Parts: sequence; C-alpha cells; structure tokens
Amino acid sequence: MSLPISPPAVTSTGANDLPAYVSNGLIGLRVVPISLLSGVTLVSGFTGLEPQVQVDAAAQAPYPLAGDVGINGAWLRVSPHQAEFVRQSYDFSCGELTTVFRFRSDGITAEVEVLTLCSQKQPTIALQQVSVRVSAPCELKLRAQVDDSEIPGRMVRRNLRIPGLDEDGPDGSLSWAALGGESQVGIAYITTFGGDSNVRREVRDLGIEGQLSTEYAVRARQGRPYRMTQIVSLVPSVLNKDPDRAATRLVCRAAADGFDALREENRLEWDEHWRGRILIDSREDRWQQLADAAFYYLNSSVHPSAPASTSMYGLAQWIDYHYYYGHVMWDIEFFCVPSLLFSQPEAAHSLLEYRTQTLRAARSNAKLMGRRGLQFPWESGPSNGEESAPGNGRAAWYEDHVSLDVAWAFSQYAHATGDERFLRDSAAPVLYGIADWIASRVTRVRSGFAFEQTMGIAERQQPSINDAFTVMGAMTVLDEAIATAERLGSQVPSSWRQVRAGLRLPRHTRTGAILSSDGFRPSQEKGATPGPLAGIFPLGHELDGSVEQATLDYYLRLAPQYIGSPMLSPLYGVWAAWAGDRALARELLQRGYADMVGGLFEQTLEYSPAHDPDQTRSGPFFANMGGFLTSLTLGFTGIRIGPAEPETWPSRPVTLPTGWRAIEIERAWIRGEPRRIVARHGAPRARIEPAAAQDRRAA
Repeated sequence: MSLPISPPAVTSTGANDLPAYVSNGLIGLRVVPISLLSGVTLVSGFTGLEPQVQVDAAAQAPYPLAGDVGINGAWLRVSPHQAEFVRQSYDFSCGELTTVFRFRSDGITAEVEVLTLCSQKQPTIALQQVSVRVSAPCELKLRAQVDDSEIPGRMVRRNLRIPGLDEDGPDGSLSWAALGGESQVGIAYITTFGGDSNVRREVRDLGIEGQLSTEYAVRARQGRPYRMTQIVSLVPSVLNKDPDRAATRLVCRAAADGFDALREENRLEWDEHWRGRILIDSREDRWQQLADAAFYYLNSSVHPSAPASTSMYGLAQWIDYHYYYGHVMWDIEFFCVPSLLFSQPEAAHSLLEYRTQTLRAARSNAKLMGRRGLQFPWESGPSNGEESAPGNGRAAWYEDHVSLDVAWAFSQYAHATGDERFLRDSAAPVLYGIADWIASRVTRVRSGFAFEQTMGIAERQQPSINDAFTVMGAMTVLDEAIATAERLGSQVPSSWRQVRAGLRLPRHTRTGAILSSDGFRPSQEKGATPGPLAGIFPLGHELDGSVEQATLDYYLRLAPQYIGSPMLSPLYGVWAAWAGDRALARELLQRGYADMVGGLFEQTLEYSPAHDPDQTRSGPFFANMGGFLTSLTLGFTGIRIGPAEPETWPSRPVTLPTGWRAIEIERAWIRGEPRRIVARHGAPRARIEPAAAQDRRAA
C-alpha cells in the first residue's frame, strides 16, 4: 500500500485561517492552534434550534478535549497571550493532529505537545495526549476539561462519581441538551497521568452546572517529560436515550484497552481506508496531494455508525460561517455518495439510510405541495428530515431536482454494490415514490409533459420551464424505477411510461445542443451555469454523440463566467476532457478545483478566492471535494455504473488532462469484491480487474 501525502506542517497562522478539522464521521472537532483552548464540536445526530433563524439545525456540543497548563499558579486560559504557537502537523495516513506551543510564566517555559485524534474503530471515542517539559523546576499543573461555556443549551445531568460504579468509572460525565431541548449529547471522560508517581490528582467539583475538570499537580523537574491522556466518549441521544450513561460504558471500555492500543487500532483502520487511495500518475505531484487531501477529509467525515447524514461542511463549522445549519442537501447524494461507493460503501449506505429513515417527512412534504409520492426537502433538517429552509424558503418552492438526485444516488448504490436486499427494501421504495411524484409534478402540454415553474442548479430569482438538469434527472429516475419494478416483478404504473415518453429537452435550434431551459439565453441571470453538463456527468444521461459534443462545446465556452463557483466547478476538467481538449481540462481543473484549496492543511473552500475575493473563507466544502473525487473515480475513467457486469462499465476512451498519464485505484469495492481500476491516457477504455492478492485475501 502506498502512503498518502500529508500537508506541510504549519508554523504560523493568520486571522482568516480555518482551524484544523479532525473527525471520524460521528465526532467532528475544530482544533485551534493553541489546542488546549476550546474549539468547536459537532456530533452526528445532535441537533437543536438555531438561535438566530430558529430552524432545526446541527447543534454545537461542549468541547470535550479542552485543557489548561499552570506554572507556579499562572494559567494558560487566564493568560493566553503568554502562549506562543510553534507548529502544527497533520498526518493524513492516520488522522493524527500534533500541535506544539510554548507557555511562559515567571521566567519558566513549558513546551507543550498535544496529539489529537478521533477513533475510526470506536466511533464515539476521541483521544488526546498532552506532553509537557519545563525549562526549570516549578509547580506544574495540567487540567483536562469538558468546556460547555458559551454553548447554547443547558446541563441536564452531571456526575463526578457515577452512581452504582466503583472507582474504575470515568472522571465525570454529563448530558447536555441543545437549544430547544429535544436532543441531547452525553459526554464521559477518563484521564491518566505519567511521568511522576508522586502526582496529586483532583476531580474538581465546580458545582451542579460547573464544568467537568480533572487536575494533576506535580513538582516538575527541568527537561523531564510529563504526560496526561484524555479519552472521551460522545453519544447523541438519537442512539441512546440516556446518552451520558452510554458514554460512560463506552469510555470505560476504551480506557480498558488503553491509549496506545486505541491509537494503534485507529492506524489500522486508516490503513484499510488508504487501500482505496486514488493514484494520479502526473508530471505534477500537486494533483496527488490534492487527491489525498480530498480523500482524507471525505472519508474522515463519514462512518457506517453515524446516525445521520452529513452536511456541506461535514461535521465542521466555524464562528463566521454556519449558514447551512447542518442541513442535508442534494450536494451529499450527488457529489459525495458516488465518490464513496468504491472506498467506503458502508459509509455511503449510512448517508442514504438517513433518507430511508425520513421517508415519512418526504411523503408529508409532497402532500404539503399538493403532490403524490415522495418529495425530499430542499434543506432537510437533521432531526427528522422535514423542510427546514429559513425564512420564506424560496429555493424550496422550485428546486425540485433534489428528489431526483436522491433517487439517482439510491440506484447508483444498488448497481455498485449488487445488494439485492438494498434494491428491494430501500432503493425500490424511493424510486417508486419519486416516480409517483414526477407523474404528479409535471404538467400535460401539447407536446407531452413539462416541468413548469422549476429551477435547476442555478438559483435564479425567477423559475423556468423545463430546466434541462431536472428533465434529465426525471428521465433517468423514471428509467431506473421502471427497470427496478420489472426486475422485482412489480407492476409499472402506466403514468410512469407516459410521462417518460412525453418529456422533452430544450434544444439549440442550430447546433442541437441541450440548453438550460425553454427560452434560455446565456445573458440571463447565472446563464453560464452548466446544468446540462451535470446531466451528462455525473448524472449519466446518455445523448447522441453529436448532441453531447455540441452541448459540451456550448457550455465550455461559457466557463469563464462560472468557474470558481461552488459545486460544479470541479467537474469542468472532465467535461473538457470528454470534449477532447487535454490542455483545457488541465486549465479548468486548476481554476475549478485546485484554486479552491487553501489555508491550513489543504482544506477545500466553497469559493475560489479569484472568483469571489470577498467571500467568507469556509470549508471543507464537500460538494467541491466530492465533485473532484467523482471526477477522478468516474469521470476521467469513463466509468458508468449500471446493472450490467462491472467489466462493461468503462464506456469511453480515456482522455486525461495535459501532464497526466494514468489514474489508478488500488482497491475499489465493487459488487462486494475488491477490484483494481486503471485508466491510462489514450486507452480505448479503462480497465476494471481483480485487486492485488492481499486485498482479495482481506475480502
């Protein structure tokens, strides 16, 4: 197995830099440069009322790995200006973040090294190890804290000595209710200390609503290492109605294994993930670095055990951006699920499971709009999947394609995994429900059927008729629903076939290119948005060769007006390659993705700074990362996932950007078996072949 490229160590930070993001798909942490100070914590499934717009949203949890350092009575948290950031490094091979800083007081310097990680093996567990050396003898104190200050919500229950347990229990536990009170998160923690057997330990009792805190005090010697470990468990109430009790059990189990064993099993889990690494044979190492970073952030932000889907920023937010509120939107199904199918199909399943668990909300949403079947919300609230768009929710009025994107993702998963039970029990109900919705959504017109008052990917002020991306999605989903019903022996309603036969795509009268909508003009608001190209890839709507080429040419000419915007920009490289222009593919991939990656540790931003220099730096933005990864796995390789045998999925000649020689996926999970994918520039097709011997043995 080849090792990923980790980002360069950071030795200075700026005011606009996003803090490091550490996650395992159930827990997400923003770790600040002086990493014992509190960052931001999100937990999958922990939700509450957003304080300002008052909609269902992801809730911030108490920061579980806070801490403090004291030298002769002077404390880091009281005097943070006496701390000096030295460096921070991030090892993408195992998800470990290491921070070094100095704290000075009374002529004495404490050099502090902090190792932080979230366990991939035990998903409710986060770990931290704090190592300190002092420059002169002093009274050294180390504290571990669970910081709930300035967190919206309230303490429900707090224990220092857990009833019914002996001294092997945790240092403390709490249950915290989010604003609105319906959701809780339980946190329990255990600490240990090494370096001096004469250490004095105190679990501090700060009152019924005081922070959980454990303090270690020692007469420190110059140069001698002292080490405190923190093991914490965070459990959302959606997984257990007494989350603090569940966290207590889980943290005790983890502590019995020990910090070193937990760290090692996390490394082994990451070794497994990296067997699915995407290798780019290119003259520029930068592309491999970008691919590794995107792979790391996406795969660290999903987990088979996560009780809810993720949002556009995964389990990350920061002080000056949280405007998607943790809502689940079409970006996840359209950009992230496809790129996970080969690396973590179980995690892709957990993202889709959120939709199956919220089918009642989708059915109710359709009824509220006067329609049948299932209509998934535009902004799905993380608690129970209801429409949670703030204010008048204008986008929710018209952006119908979200339901089509969700249904398409279900079909892609069913084809990629070959899971017949999933097809029957999960995909079929969604496909049938969306097909029923399409039949009730369209309007009968003279030429057949039309989507009136709809909106595609471009969020314009006014809706349009027959948005091409929506029509392409409807055609694709109806085809999948009909094929699934026939395969499972279910009756196919005549309305599905009638609507499918009656849908028409807007066409350019001279070139035959697919246009964005009826009456489309490129000069209109957001006219350069390449919705029809997204219908070609990743959606996979097949067109005649001349029509596809004309459509690619039409929107590639408009690329300068769009490139650098969120979501579709990373796909331009594939579209240019499919049009046969390698140099343009390289240029647009640079401007449409590489230029969006910046700041600490290769985080993908929502906007390219060149496109919108005044935009808030927010990330990691998962639609952009997922689009880039999907381009690598399915776009440049020409793989079209379908019901046929996987060897037939490569569907077109391989054209790669200038300077790229090949793309290889060392281990791709396909139909439950490990496979190897190789796409060499100039080859008539990519190859899907048996994986290496060690991966076949592992399977």
